[in-house]
Amino acid sequence: MDGERRVLIAADKFKGSLTAVEVAQRVTAGLRRVAPDVEIAALPVADGGDGTVAAALAAGFERREARVAGPLGDEVVAAFALRDGTAVVEMAEASGLQRLPAGVFAPLTASTYGSGELLRAALDAGARTIVFGVGGSATTDGGAGMLSALGARFLDRDGAPVPPGGGGLAEVVSADLSGLDPRLGGVELVLASDVDNPLTGPKGAPAVYGPQKGASPDDVAALDAALGRFVKVLEGTDLGDRAAEYALAPGAGAAGGIGYGALLLGARFRAGIEVMLDVLGFGAALERAGLVITGEGSLDEQTLHGKAPAGVAAAARAAGKEVVAVCGRLALAPEALGRAGIRRAYPLTDVEPDVGKCIADAGPILERVAEGIARDFLG
Repeated sequence: MDGERRVLIAADKFKGSLTAVEVAQRVTAGLRRVAPDVEIAALPVADGGDGTVAAALAAGFERREARVAGPLGDEVVAAFALRDGTAVVEMAEASGLQRLPAGVFAPLTASTYGSGELLRAALDAGARTIVFGVGGSATTDGGAGMLSALGARFLDRDGAPVPPGGGGLAEVVSADLSGLDPRLGGVELVLASDVDNPLTGPKGAPAVYGPQKGASPDDVAALDAALGRFVKVLEGTDLGDRAAEYALAPGAGAAGGIGYGALLLGARFRAGIEVMLDVLGFGAALERAGLVITGEGSLDEQTLHGKAPAGVAAAARAAGKEVVAVCGRLALAPEALGRAGIRRAYPLTDVEPDVGKCIADAGPILERVAEGIARDFLG
C-alpha cells in the first residue's frame, strides 16, 4: 500500500469529553467511512498529566494496581503501567483532582503521600526505570507527602510529623532524608511534565496553579511561605545549597511542587510528551506513516508550550511527515499552526458551532471531522 495512505493517529484526550483512546477510535471510524482501505495505526499519547498511564496501557504496557492514600488520606486504588522493567507512574492516579469529591478542594491539606506509595509499588514490581508523569494534582505540598511515604521525616518543634499538605509545612523545623528507600538510588527516575515553573515566587506552584485547586489569595501566600520554609529546612540537611537550587530548577513547581520532591530524589526533568513518545514507541510507528493526525481538546497558546500535539508535530515534521490536528476548539492562527508543524487543524466547532453540543456529542462530531480529513488527504 502507498505510504501516503498509511495514517498514524497520535492524539491526546479531549478533556471532559473523550479519552485519547476514544479519540483514536472515533477518528478511525470517520476515516474508514470515506477511505475504507486506508491502513490506520493508533498510538494514543499523553504529556505526563492525567491520561499518561492510559496511553501506556494502550501501547501494550501491563496494568498494575496498588491501594494507596488519596489526597485527603482515604484509600484509593491507583494504577500504573509496567513493561520490560519500565514503569509509567501518574501522580494524578493517587493525588489528582480527580480523586477529590465533586466540588471539594483542599489546597492546604491535600497530600502527595499516595504518590510516594505508588512509586514504592513500582519499585516493588521490579521497575528499573520509572517515568513519573505529573499533572492534574490536587496538592501543593512540594512533594513532602511523597517523600514521607518513601521514608523521609519532616518534624515540627515538638518532634512530631508535620500535618499533611502544603499548609502543614509552615510548622516544619527539621528534615531527615536518611530513611529514604535505598532502591531509589538504583533506578532511573524521569520527571515527565509539560510545566517548567519553579517551586515558589510569582511563577511558582502556589501562585500559578493554586487557584485552580481552590486556593484563595491568602492560601496562595500561606502556601508560598510554607514551601519557602520547607526549602530552608532542607538546606540544613546533607542537600545543602542544592535544596535551593532544585527549587529554582525547571519542573520544580510541577503538580503543586511534587516536581521538587522528585528532583530531590535525583529525577531527571524532561518534557512529558518527549518522554512518552520514546516510551510508547512513536518513532517506529512514525516511520510507517504517511499522514499523522494529532490533537487535543483545545488547540491554543498552551499547546505550543510542551503539550502533546506540539511534541507529536515536531517529531513528525523532523521525519518529513505531514501532520493535521483535530480539536474541540481552535484558538491558533494558521501561521502559528504552521510554525508548530501542523498543516491544518480541524475543530469540532467547524461542524457544530454550539460548543455545548460539541462537548456533549464530541464522539459523533469527531467522526464527521475525520471524514473531512479523509476527503482532503486520502481521496
